[in-house]
Amino acid sequence: MAALYEGYTLCGLVPGQTLTNSGIQGIEAERDSDHVVVTDSTRSVTLYKVSDQKPLSSWTVKQGQTLTCPAVYNSQTEEYVVVSDNKVIRIWKDEDILLDKAFKATVSSDVWRVHCLPGGEPVVLFQRGAVRLLDSLLSAPQQPIEEVLAQEEAIRWSTNIVADSQQFVIFTTEQKGDSFLYLHRLNPNTLQRYRLEREEPGLSPLSFSASYRDKHICLLYLYPNGHVYQSVVSVRGLGGDEGAQALPLPRSLLLGLPVGEGLLEAASAQLLDEAHVAVVGVPHPSAGAGKDFLCIWNTNFQTLQAGKEMAGKIYGQLWTFSNKLFIPHGKTLSVIPYECPKSSLASALGKLKQAKTEGELKQMSCVPSWNNILHGDKAQPSRPAETRKTVSNFIKTKYLNFSVQTAPVEEVQREVEGLLSRADIQDLQPLVGQLASMLVSRSLADPAFYTPSTLAQLVHTQSLCHSVCPDLVLLALERRDFFLCQLCLQFFPDIPEAVTCACLKAFIRVVIKTGEEDKEKSSTPPEPICPVGLHKAVLLNEVLLTAYSDTFLLPHLKDLSSQHVVLFLQYLQFLYLKYSQDASPQMHGLRSPSLTQIMDWVCMVLDAHFTVLVMTPEAKGLLVNLHSFVKSQVRLVSELGKIEGSLQELNKMKVKKDVGQYSIEIIELF
Repeated sequence: MAALYEGYTLCGLVPGQTLTNSGIQGIEAERDSDHVVVTDSTRSVTLYKVSDQKPLSSWTVKQGQTLTCPAVYNSQTEEYVVVSDNKVIRIWKDEDILLDKAFKATVSSDVWRVHCLPGGEPVVLFQRGAVRLLDSLLSAPQQPIEEVLAQEEAIRWSTNIVADSQQFVIFTTEQKGDSFLYLHRLNPNTLQRYRLEREEPGLSPLSFSASYRDKHICLLYLYPNGHVYQSVVSVRGLGGDEGAQALPLPRSLLLGLPVGEGLLEAASAQLLDEAHVAVVGVPHPSAGAGKDFLCIWNTNFQTLQAGKEMAGKIYGQLWTFSNKLFIPHGKTLSVIPYECPKSSLASALGKLKQAKTEGELKQMSCVPSWNNILHGDKAQPSRPAETRKTVSNFIKTKYLNFSVQTAPVEEVQREVEGLLSRADIQDLQPLVGQLASMLVSRSLADPAFYTPSTLAQLVHTQSLCHSVCPDLVLLALERRDFFLCQLCLQFFPDIPEAVTCACLKAFIRVVIKTGEEDKEKSSTPPEPICPVGLHKAVLLNEVLLTAYSDTFLLPHLKDLSSQHVVLFLQYLQFLYLKYSQDASPQMHGLRSPSLTQIMDWVCMVLDAHFTVLVMTPEAKGLLVNLHSFVKSQVRLVSELGKIEGSLQELNKMKVKKDVGQYSIEIIELF
């Protein structure tokens, strides 16, 4: 049975004024399944690593210029391609910083899209329907471009696929209420045009999706009345250039989705496999009005198999890569992992096959404890994967919700320990996020309930991240559970900068409040003294080691008080001195930041508070010391630069093999 798992935020959005303008033009897969290229609606292209939810690089065109189609990644040349102002093709590599200095060429006709399949050559589709391979186009950018479309005919959607080792550009158009499908085959170039059957008067498709299977190109399209149709075209039947003649395109109704009152305005349907469709912007059959959902429907059995409510406005945009759905909603671009196993009628109806007999299942349904369920099955030497999944789902639906929300602290801790002690914990990983969310929700609602050891165990599984349970760190700060904060900072790859600063403020506040009673004393005066004590240094080090973006972190650093800033800079100065005296400044086995990380934090704190620090008498000596640090670093780099050439010559010298047990060699450096 299909499933939607806990999602996470990839980035924020700046929506436009129109109903379907989320602020994103397009999302394209990059070099592997963990990287995507996001193009916004105005001037920027950003590369994201999905698992870290962090931007790796970003490129922007000048003010007054506009990106007019989504960027794509050419894996053959390891280059990005985008179009600005309809006619300017720009090409650049990862190491390029400024788009304006990268390669660009102006073509003679407006471009609709650039498409590029993994391992394939980019293809340019022009607004009037012509198609060119990118290399061929760039060999003569001003070459004349023919007009394929009729007057008043405009492209609405396009993609490209590989079928039988041949590349196809597929696009749909609209003209005076009629919709058409074009199939353009490359090498040899052929074009076929089809006319879609008309729906109710005035209704045009809201979205399209295409796939290739069993020697056929399958087109899926959704109408505002909730009808989802599929049309199938055989690749073998595609002949010569017959673009002028529009052939009728038969269709079959796959789904009749509920639309409530009125028609759909911003919705999308995407093929996931031969039996499943993801739909966004369509009401959930059993939910109230005014709620937007992401759903997975089984087209074979006409059943809704998974649904997730999406907060905020829905824009009718949906992308899918590597079993992940990318959906803009509100002011957020979310990533929702999904699974679509092969389904039978029983699984589609929610009645999974089970290896146990009906009597055994009835006996199991009467067992009131997780431990009996979990450990009772351990006696069996093996168990089919489907049955394991059934048991996991059974635990989740029958016991998990009830026990976590009602049981006392001791029982919850005991049951979770039993759950996490399973040998097949991988099968229960999807439950970890739900467990943590339930525990956090109950702890926030009930001041008397808190399970620190259980939450720490869940974090240690490394199946959690901040996006899955966004209130966990804030709960830990509220309960002053700094050990749990430390674990979250260490194991969560997606801590937002606002939360990082909240942790920093809380840790520094504890240092000031306790009077630094655990400050480390040194027997030798030259040895630098930790201004916060080793116990607090552990916490501050985790903040320094947390991933961040300068742009998003700087505004939150400005919220620190001058007292907090001075103490934090004193600690950064202490770490710097440790590096000056010791190449490996690990304080009693603590996790310590690198010298680069220390200097980056010093720079950011000074950027955020320099004016205040200059006016603060207590900070004068600190600023003087930091200034001397910078001068010493500049001097060191300058001296190293002077001997750089000599050191390079040493590397080139041939080492004598037979030097005996003892030798003296004089090397002259010029």
